[in-house]
Parts: sequence; C-alpha cells; structure tokens
Amino acid sequence: MHFVEAKGILSSKNGMNIYRGCTHGCIYCDSRSLCYNMTHAFEDIEVKCNAPQLLEKALRSKRKRCMIGTGSMCDPYLPIEGELKLTRRCMELIEQYQFGVSVLTKSDLIVRDIELLDSINQQAKAVVQMTMTTCGEKLCSIIEPDVCGTRRRFEVLMEMKRCNIPTVVWLTPFLPYINDTEENLRGLLDYCGEAGVKGVICFGIGLTLRDGSREYFYSALDRHFKGLSDRYRREFGLSYEIVSAKHDRLMRILDDFCYKYGIMQNRECFAYLSELPEKYQQLTLF
Repeated sequence: MHFVEAKGILSSKNGMNIYRGCTHGCIYCDSRSLCYNMTHAFEDIEVKCNAPQLLEKALRSKRKRCMIGTGSMCDPYLPIEGELKLTRRCMELIEQYQFGVSVLTKSDLIVRDIELLDSINQQAKAVVQMTMTTCGEKLCSIIEPDVCGTRRRFEVLMEMKRCNIPTVVWLTPFLPYINDTEENLRGLLDYCGEAGVKGVICFGIGLTLRDGSREYFYSALDRHFKGLSDRYRREFGLSYEIVSAKHDRLMRILDDFCYKYGIMQNRECFAYLSELPEKYQQLTLF
C-alpha cells in the first residue's frame, strides 16, 4: 500500500472511496478496467490518509444532512482497514454529525463496526449492502478468493437483521457457464429471504467486461476453467455486455421472488439508498 494526501473525499452524489485498488482478488472486477486510469498496481492499495479530515470539513459545510455512500469503486473494509481504521474514523464522523450512511462490501470486517452502524441507524439511517455471487463455497473461493465466503456474508446479514439495520444484496455478476444456474440463484435468494433483506440489486444475468478487466478475467478462466475463455471469445468477442443465455428465465425467478416477499429491486433500491428521511435532514448547531 501507499499513502496519498487527497484533495477531496466526497463526490457530487456524496459518495466516498477511502481506498483505491483491491486485494479481494475477484476474477471479474470491473475496477481493474483501464478506463479508470489507475496509475499504480491494482493490489498496491492507495490510501487517502487524510480522508477523515476531508470528510469532517465536507460534512460541516453541508446545508442539509444526507446519506453518505461508500464502496462503489473500492471495498471500504479491505484487510488493511483492520489496521488503519480510516473507514471507522469516517463512520464516527458520520455518527457525530448525524448523517446517514450506506456501505457496500463483501467483507465480514464490517461486523467490527456494527454498534456504530446501529447508532447511526437509530439517529438517522444506515444501510449495509452485501455482494453475493454464488452459494457454493468452493466456487466462491475461486472467483472471489481473498475475501470471506458467501455463507459468512449471509451470517453478517443475519447480524444486521438482529440489530434492525436494513440490508440490500447485490446479486451480481452471473458468469455464463459458471454460476448462472437456477440452483445457484435459488440458493442466493434463500439467503436473502432468511436474512430479511430490504432490497436486491441485479442488472441481469451476465457481467460486463472492458479493456483491462477482460484480460484479467480470461487469464483466470484459463487457470481455473480450462477452455472456457475460448468459448467466451467465440460467443461474445469484445462485447461490453456479456449476457447469459439463461437471462430471461432466471430473471423471471428473481422478479417473482422479490414480488412475493415485497423486496425492492434496482431503481427503487437506489432511491432508498440515497434518501435520508426529511425529519433527519435539518441541521442544527453541534
């Protein structure tokens, strides 16, 4: 890892990325794409060491409280967070200034901060988002090798449920000929149902590949799924959107499940994640 002094921390939509790069090793990661202009090795994590100071300044300048999001480009609970605690320090500021927070992660390290999330949720709003791609632990260890498995992520969701912290699950990506099966989808949906998730985000049964991420993905296929990268090249070429042949059937299963259990999907989820109830928005002197 290496440290930088960032110039700013919040985006125009109030999202923040404290780290840049990742060590989870997910074979499909879009953040590896060349279009993001990363100037260092992906596993050499860039640490915005002044993130808490920048966040406090940004929060103090807000006219209204809002939801602060993190995790869109880089997991805020990478292993180095266990040592550096920058995400925690930022969450403490969100609690102090009574803003809301939405966190997207694959890591069970978030449980360390469950009391903090609970406090934020009681005084404003906290939402934990968890990505799950496969209910098979062996397969999970191949496509997401250096982060906790799906069963553990389900256990994290259950811990959030016990604290009444709302959760949203990202069911993405589904890799054709790997995890795009009805059995896998139903297994993931069973986890979602038992955990009482508020929403499910799924952009379709497939994945996206760009320059940079495509090469890394095909290299992983060559290591773990012999001959499959050739099949991808024949069927999908250099397409950005890689759509599974099972897309329509599996999406009907997903849609029916969400309708049956009153679970929000995609657009409704994004509105919910970005919306802080009006009664919490008004600022007072701290």
